[in-house]
Amino acid sequence: TLSTAFAESLHISPQELFQKLNDDNFVILDSRPAAAYQQGHIPGAISFPELLTYHNAKANGRIAQPANIQTVLREHGLDKKQHVVVYDNGEMMLAARVFWALEVYGFDHVKVLNQGFKGWLNQNLAVSFDQPNITPSNYVTVINHQRLATKLTTQIATKNPNQIIIDARKTQAYQGLESSAKRFGHIPQAINIPGDSNLHQQQVGAALLPIEELKQIYANIPKEKKIVLYCAIGRASSTNYLALRELGYNVANYDASWKEWGNDFNLPIENKRN
Repeated sequence: TLSTAFAESLHISPQELFQKLNDDNFVILDSRPAAAYQQGHIPGAISFPELLTYHNAKANGRIAQPANIQTVLREHGLDKKQHVVVYDNGEMMLAARVFWALEVYGFDHVKVLNQGFKGWLNQNLAVSFDQPNITPSNYVTVINHQRLATKLTTQIATKNPNQIIIDARKTQAYQGLESSAKRFGHIPQAINIPGDSNLHQQQVGAALLPIEELKQIYANIPKEKKIVLYCAIGRASSTNYLALRELGYNVANYDASWKEWGNDFNLPIENKRN
């Protein structure tokens, strides 16, 4: 059945998706900016720019508010029972952010397209310029708090031996050599696993590393511990989120991330420069 095949993995290849284009059980979301979508997209895909997942992307990475996301998801015809495939241009980060946001908002059957639109084009698969007709849905906001970390829950995680915090920013940012916020350094107790270390970068778009390689990256992270992720705005860390979900971890992404924590002078930080 579709659901058992779907449960096997949280990513899908261009070839696999192509074979399911006429399958009514699938909804395909294009998470690139609307302008890119208009220049050609996967047939049947709905334009769902990644920016829709933010409350205010300029301020920090905080996820779109419940009332707002309800309107957005209804307008895009989305419902949590659907099987959704998300893609971006091939960097994986935008698609992973939408994947995470949908999981926070109660969707159980979401996958990311490996290699994104670049990989699709590379295989010479069909491209469409048509916008599908969307029937609005009756989506009602549900929040899966297991998947969403906040400033408060992240503070608690710094003092809880049963939780592990992972900083998904580049090593320079983790070490306090550069920062997207007023302060330099990292959240206390955090270990550094940059977002791009989960990906196999190729000319034809990034793909999630094979499961055995992901297992090696997270080999020192016990399965029974709760994982809290952050980066600058909760986008790069979404690739860690996707990888850890693929591996079966209990993981949450701190949406406002370093942009919030690094600018709040009441919160503790560790800084390698001192």
